[in-house]
Amino acid sequence: MPTTSANGLELYFETFGSPTDPTVLMVSGLGAQCVAFDEELCESIAALGRHVVRYDHRDVGLSTHLHDSDANPLAAFAALGAGTPIDAPYTLSDMAADGVALLDSLGIERADLFGTSMGGMIAQTMAIEHPGRVRSLTSVMSTTGEPEFGAPAAETLGALLQVLTPAEDRAARIANAVLMARVIGTPSVFDEARAVARATTFVDRAYDPAGSGRQFVAIMASGSRAEGLARLSLPTVVLHGDEDPLVHISGGQRTAELVPDAEFRLLERMGHDLPPEYWARVVAGLADNLARAAD
Repeated sequence: MPTTSANGLELYFETFGSPTDPTVLMVSGLGAQCVAFDEELCESIAALGRHVVRYDHRDVGLSTHLHDSDANPLAAFAALGAGTPIDAPYTLSDMAADGVALLDSLGIERADLFGTSMGGMIAQTMAIEHPGRVRSLTSVMSTTGEPEFGAPAAETLGALLQVLTPAEDRAARIANAVLMARVIGTPSVFDEARAVARATTFVDRAYDPAGSGRQFVAIMASGSRAEGLARLSLPTVVLHGDEDPLVHISGGQRTAELVPDAEFRLLERMGHDLPPEYWARVVAGLADNLARAAD
């Protein structure tokens, strides 16, 4: 397995394209393994003349899982509501440092970042805290950490908490993952067979809802990135669907509002996923941002 030691962890990664080309680092979302970025999507980005790296975050997939660390999403919600400190084993800053350490281990000085959902939050944090390592930022269906923007619909949050609850057998695990895909996905193009196939791949490859729960607590413990986003100086494009039930479109709009000279691109009728029907538009947005970074 292609793993590397980074930031005290073993991180699994895969690459596409030539390592001599500029790197696009694909940063995945909450509980999402790197294989959630379809090979075809990664290949289409590599066809732009890019070296594409996708990797498993800590606590998901084939990277290190912090089984000795405890985090309670419900307790974190209560602490957030009460305005008290959240007990989190790590934050998004730690996960951003993982990404930078991965680049170090691969000998990559700077990368263009493509982050989705929580991955967008991590990519934003990398750009804020490690500006010398980031050439451009593409933030997809993400938000700023400000509580008044990007909040999920109540029923969607309930489905998410169900997925974070361990299921006893393989069939139930797959069913929960398909349910979540249906709840957050793009209704007009939802493909049941594709959702089942992807859920089966994810469950069989690695199953750790407690690890996803620790990532969820990291999001809540990390707070607002508004001030840091307003200080950024790099090509930025923000992509967001107007039917996203997990991260409301206001999160993307606010991100583009804060980052100087950022471009916002609306993906009509898209939910909180990246269905193949939208790949051309997503890759076009990334490609235009890469071109600006090269100027």
